[in-house]
Amino acid sequence: MLLFSKFFNLFSQPLNAVLLLLALGLLRNLRRPRTGRVLIAMALLLLALTGVKTLPDLLVAQLESQSPEMAPDADLRAYAGVIVLGGALEPGRLSQHHSQPLLNSAAERMTMAVALWRRHPSLRLVFSGGEGELFGSGPSEAERALRFFDSMGVARQAVTLEGRSQNTYENAVFTAQLPGVDRHLRWLLLTSAWHMPRSLATFQKAGWNVTPYPVDYRTGGITPLSSYNLGEGAERWELLLHEWIGIVSYRLSGRS
Repeated sequence: MLLFSKFFNLFSQPLNAVLLLLALGLLRNLRRPRTGRVLIAMALLLLALTGVKTLPDLLVAQLESQSPEMAPDADLRAYAGVIVLGGALEPGRLSQHHSQPLLNSAAERMTMAVALWRRHPSLRLVFSGGEGELFGSGPSEAERALRFFDSMGVARQAVTLEGRSQNTYENAVFTAQLPGVDRHLRWLLLTSAWHMPRSLATFQKAGWNVTPYPVDYRTGGITPLSSYNLGEGAERWELLLHEWIGIVSYRLSGRS
């Protein structure tokens, strides 16, 4: 399943399409120069448009707006705990060379979990995340998460770890199998806002009684055309296409 997922991730990277068009253009240029020039021009146009973040930001915002943001002072006493989805920690191969926890751009998944626990110490933090790399080595993300929670002063008895899952579907299924975790109680589901639509549907399909707690917002208002950045634009399109592919594949497979 992880190999299948990594293969389809290739289609979510716009720069791969640019590279493919350039390669085809160069090959076609040997026999049909006109066709080759057209393909190369298309590649350059696609590359240039990738840096315009306005459209992908609008589409990402559509994903982010599907679950309302919970108020910071919301009463959480009725909840058993927080299901924290992995994806915010750097790969295990990096953590082997550093003594401190390494967070990536989705860091709010971890920092907000700590903030919620500090405001509501009765909440149980259930972290779900295994090895997301195809040839990953080193500690699982759950083990790295424990190191982070320890560094933040979270009590060990407040943390439960699930370290086998490699995707959102397995997050829902394997977390429900943890001892002492009752999916019929009320839980907060904490993940990135753009990832929440697929996550929420998957957990609900698996029988969980979850309320969305979206974090890690990537958009806010209309991104102006002047905010041109090739690297950020490619990253935004990759995020968006990855989620769209995931939503479609989960629906077709009956996982959400």
